[in-house]
Amino acid sequence: MPEKETIQKARRDRREGKAPSTQAGEFVHEEIEHVREGKHGARSTKQAIAIGLSKARRAGVKLPPPAKGTTSAATRESAKRALAEGQSHHKPSAKRARAVRAALKHEKHSTASHAALSRQAKSAASHRGAASRSRAAQKAVKTKGSAGLHRAAVKAARTRATT
Repeated sequence: MPEKETIQKARRDRREGKAPSTQAGEFVHEEIEHVREGKHGARSTKQAIAIGLSKARRAGVKLPPPAKGTTSAATRESAKRALAEGQSHHKPSAKRARAVRAALKHEKHSTASHAALSRQAKSAASHRGAASRSRAAQKAVKTKGSAGLHRAAVKAARTRATT
């Protein structure tokens, strides 16, 4: 079950008109923190992200399943089920949650390190075209607000200064 604070952050994002993937990002962030804190582990960085996305769908974020050809049929089916679960109002199974947590307890925690996340982000970005990345950046600018834009500009200037 996601923490109350995470659900509130995702709802705030929805009210601000941010994309479902941004709303789901709150759940992914929570999952990464759980792995870092040692609450449980993950076999890979991708798995930690997938768990967060699944939690988001189950919590009611309208994040569509991945498109055909991008992932396996099993992953797409799992995402469809999680989405349906989030849109209906079923109480999550305590037995299932216990079993999942017990299995994840045995996995490693280094999958949520800064280096591992950086590697994952770079490999994911390399699969996308320049146009796709540009569109995402333009969309982010529209929903960031003036304070957010200022922060981004300062960060960009700092990054340029170090390279």
